[in-house]
Amino acid sequence: MMTNNTEPIQQIVEAIRARQRFVLSSHSRPDGDSIGSQLAMAYALHALGKDVVAVNADPAPGPLMQFPGVPDIRIAPRVDGDFDAAIIMECGDLGRTGVEGLDRFFVINIDHHPGNANYGQINWFDASAAACAEMVFELVRALGVPLTTDIATHIYLAILTDTGSFHYSSISPRTFDICRECLEAGVDPVLVARNVYDSNNMGRLKLFGAVLSAMQLDPTGRIAIVYVDHEMAREAGGTYEDTEGLINLPLTVKEIEAVVFFKQIEGDEYRVSMRSKGDIDIGAVAKEFGGGGHKNAAGCTVRGGIDALQKLFIEKIDRAIALQDGRVAELQEGTGRGTL
Repeated sequence: MMTNNTEPIQQIVEAIRARQRFVLSSHSRPDGDSIGSQLAMAYALHALGKDVVAVNADPAPGPLMQFPGVPDIRIAPRVDGDFDAAIIMECGDLGRTGVEGLDRFFVINIDHHPGNANYGQINWFDASAAACAEMVFELVRALGVPLTTDIATHIYLAILTDTGSFHYSSISPRTFDICRECLEAGVDPVLVARNVYDSNNMGRLKLFGAVLSAMQLDPTGRIAIVYVDHEMAREAGGTYEDTEGLINLPLTVKEIEAVVFFKQIEGDEYRVSMRSKGDIDIGAVAKEFGGGGHKNAAGCTVRGGIDALQKLFIEKIDRAIALQDGRVAELQEGTGRGTL
């Protein structure tokens, strides 16, 4: 099963076969796709007899720690040691890793996010992939590595989480073909789902309740606004890591078409995550603020007063909705409803 990206795949295969020592990294604040892609690649390289170290800036979310290999990922701000190559997954630019020193090595860049900066000596970009792990699956096949249960488990984990449990429009027949092969390789989809979604602690549950009880809607009822700061997390007995996945819950309401989640970093700096349904392109909204992502899942970091930021993002998202339902002319005439 190969895409029309055969040339970069072959380049990567040749680069891997010619080298022995590899460091693998992915983006800071890792998610299921970054962790799954990274470890599936690590197990494949191990199968080839390569020396492999995985280094990330931040630890994996709690529910992912029970998957094989996750506790062995090194958490460090800088990569130490000598390596023949760095394989970077899920990063539009090298700085997205949050790990310094990776530019000292031969860089192989594997990504499916629009706007990739082509920062590697080899760059493989495939926007049609529902998850970066779909690309890793193809690379594993091209390397001639058998699809072991460990490799398949991480590929399935990555696809499950990065498609929003098979909710997002990026899904293709290839997605289900790969998942079928993963199950044939021994993956238990029920166990993976339970480990990811049914492993919460009480602090996480209480934090979800606190954040969702303070949720606001724009006047149209189509956009949900959620917010968390350090004090809210402490009072609930949870942590910021416990908010993973929270943003998807408002989208389960039929009328809500987009969600914007403001997470305070420090002072007036906020991490903004967005999700949407259908053809509402919030990736374009994130790009306006120096961020990125996909059409239905994107994010950025901004500074400013929270009230003004919320109003601004509602206006931007309302315009994205307008592009879908034909209200662009209305907004251009100044009659849009994009206010809190």
